[in-house]
Amino acid sequence: MDKIIYMDHAATTPVSKEVLDEMLPYFCEYYGNPSSIYYLSNYSKIAIDKARERVAKAINADKNEIYFTAGGSESDNWAIKGIASKFEDKGRHIITSKIEHHAVLHACEYLEKKGYKITYLDVDEYGMISLEELEKSITEETILISIMFANNEIGTIEPVKEIGAIARKHNVLFHTDAVQAVGSLPIDVKEMNIDLLSMSAHKLYGPKGVGALYVKKGIKIDPLIHGGAQERNKRAGTENVAGIVGLGKAIELAYSNLEENTEKITKLRDYLIDSIQKKIPDVRLNGHPTNRLPGNVNMCFKYIEGESLLLSLDMHKIAASSGSACTSGSLDPSHVLLAIGLPHEIAHGSLRLSLGKDNTKEEIDFVVEKLATIVDRLRQMSPLYEKAQEGK
Repeated sequence: MDKIIYMDHAATTPVSKEVLDEMLPYFCEYYGNPSSIYYLSNYSKIAIDKARERVAKAINADKNEIYFTAGGSESDNWAIKGIASKFEDKGRHIITSKIEHHAVLHACEYLEKKGYKITYLDVDEYGMISLEELEKSITEETILISIMFANNEIGTIEPVKEIGAIARKHNVLFHTDAVQAVGSLPIDVKEMNIDLLSMSAHKLYGPKGVGALYVKKGIKIDPLIHGGAQERNKRAGTENVAGIVGLGKAIELAYSNLEENTEKITKLRDYLIDSIQKKIPDVRLNGHPTNRLPGNVNMCFKYIEGESLLLSLDMHKIAASSGSACTSGSLDPSHVLLAIGLPHEIAHGSLRLSLGKDNTKEEIDFVVEKLATIVDRLRQMSPLYEKAQEGK
């Protein structure tokens, strides 16, 4: 194949044509600052309001519960630090998990240095938290539970509704990083007992650099960014109007086609998993076998390094990853894979293939064919593989 085969949709997605078309007028034609009072600025104000309604509708929220941000990492940081600051007189204990995105983990580590106590919940071999352990971890000092909706590396979907019910039972706020879930899974913040939810546009065929934080009505949260009265005095800074318009359109498209896309992508995912397992020996599927994101395939290939695998795939114009795009420069094995119990030598051989709505069965066949050849070649050069063969 001459074209690039893109199988890293968990890292980012291309902006769809429909989204781009709706964004374009807000760069050069309707460019007014939404905070200005003259007529030109009204176009920007109306566009932001429409996007807020679209985002709210997608997750069954009220439009005044949606605050626009610069992306998922900011939303995560704001939810955690903003609640910690607002409720520090009530308590200084936060519960999260060991497999969260680093935007959550590093925000919690920052708060630990400020005197907060953080409980990091273990997960089982599939990446699922224990609801029993969660409830036992709650104390009178607990102010927030932050558990991701679905894991960005291994695709496991957490029991969000049940987590929210436990949080509500104990009068504790519940935040979920739903960056990977929004646009891929049905979400109802009311039914699922969610108090705060983070999302990002570029994971659902929208632009980079824009996201949103849902904050349930009545919840007080301190601003993360100060300087102006934008976003109802909660998030200072001139609004990224075109980006916000893009997020609104992208999320509307995602949920208008959710059932169709989910069915197609899930079938391709299962076909990919089955094809790899049939053609390549000594592989391990990471994450829950069925309760996982529609497009996520994360596997470990024994006796080889994931980096060599990625570079070899790239030579065939196949784009994939070994885990989170935010830690792609790290030589350490994935904290997620270590948390589910994999030893370092196996965790180093991980590959994440994340499918999107435009991937095809033909592409999967091509990828699996090249992957089998690459894995065999790399294993022939591996001392670990040689020892394993001698042992057999």
